[in-house]
Amino acid sequence: MLPTRIIERKRDGGRLSSDELEAFLRAYLQGDVAEYQMSAFLMAAFIRGLDPAELSVLLREIIDSGARLRFEDDGPPAVDKHSTGGVGDKVSLILAPLLAEAGLRVPMMSGRGLGHTGGTLDKLEAIPGFDVSVDLARFRVILDEVGCAMIGQTKEIAPLDGRLYALRDVTGTVPSPPLIAASIVSKKVAEGIEALVLDVKCGRGAFITDLEQARGLARTMVDLAVAEGVRTSALLTAMNAPLGRTVGNALEVREAIETLRGGGPADLREVTLALSAELLVSVGRAPGAEEAAAELGAILDGGAALERFVRLIEVQGGDPKVADDPGRLPTAPVRESFRAPGSGWLDVHARRVGVASVELGAGRRRVEDAVDPRVGFEFHRLAGDRVSEGEPLVTVHAADTASAATAAHRLANAIRVSPEPAAPQPLILERIA
Repeated sequence: MLPTRIIERKRDGGRLSSDELEAFLRAYLQGDVAEYQMSAFLMAAFIRGLDPAELSVLLREIIDSGARLRFEDDGPPAVDKHSTGGVGDKVSLILAPLLAEAGLRVPMMSGRGLGHTGGTLDKLEAIPGFDVSVDLARFRVILDEVGCAMIGQTKEIAPLDGRLYALRDVTGTVPSPPLIAASIVSKKVAEGIEALVLDVKCGRGAFITDLEQARGLARTMVDLAVAEGVRTSALLTAMNAPLGRTVGNALEVREAIETLRGGGPADLREVTLALSAELLVSVGRAPGAEEAAAELGAILDGGAALERFVRLIEVQGGDPKVADDPGRLPTAPVRESFRAPGSGWLDVHARRVGVASVELGAGRRRVEDAVDPRVGFEFHRLAGDRVSEGEPLVTVHAADTASAATAAHRLANAIRVSPEPAAPQPLILERIA
């Protein structure tokens, strides 16, 4: 097997046989295919796509590259959720303890930021001491003790995907439907879950901006997961503006805690409850989505889900006092206000905000970059609000005045004030099952 021949054939639109693709992927894991060669293959796959047979091989090789969890006890159903990536998307931090409090088991393996979108692991690591590098034995202990666990990919689970994931982030190959589908579904199948809900973001802040393409990605992932024996549904959710009021790791943890306390922005709560309800219904714990959302909303309002999140933080080595004292979270030394450039109705471009947050230090340009958990944006008004010229719209949390000024310049390209309000758009666009 010559790596260059594989790359060239995919580059030119040819189809790889199962044996060829298997050999190439296994050689990469063994160190016989270089990182730059795999980067070239990922770009070729991004441009040319993968046919169903190639996608099936990729999925199977990722799963088989590591261990697969199995829950063969009489405990609660194991479920999970995955998002294709959004700006300000801190849903996982709320959903995992919420569903655990509702009586389910949530073995959640998450990722770091990709491109302009944030990552759950980066948010969790903004909590002082929180350890996301937990092996499978400890993972199961945490699950038994708390009902949920939130960790990164271990060396034991889908190690091939971990390496591909890091390369995609820095080679411009993130928004590839087959690569997204294989990455997401492989990890979730390896978790040993019974049910999965997919949050497929669609809009100018998502990797998939076109609704028809988002439908196609959702259908591909649902079919892949169902073929592996996992009950799966997908919600297409709007990602034109950031979700919630904050973008940036420590800021988003603070907002998640506020939501677990029964507050939080209405849009964040709506998406979280809709996704959580899908899983409650999938495992037969509720007759329908409306009843499930009502039950879960009552749990949020009662504060029990926050108590479970505090237990999770403590068990995974974090500072549980952040729930009562958010000031214990990392705090940026510089705060600057970005003011409305005019009067009218606010429009916020999610992707541009996400890019600005990465440049501020909340995300990565390269695999080896460190993330600054302190920095980000705190919105005081949301897209669609009526605003007046000069009023504070966003607080920029920055490491220094120079980066704050740069971020403000970026925000000027991300925020518009229009003389007429835009037509309202629902947050939940479609359901695919």
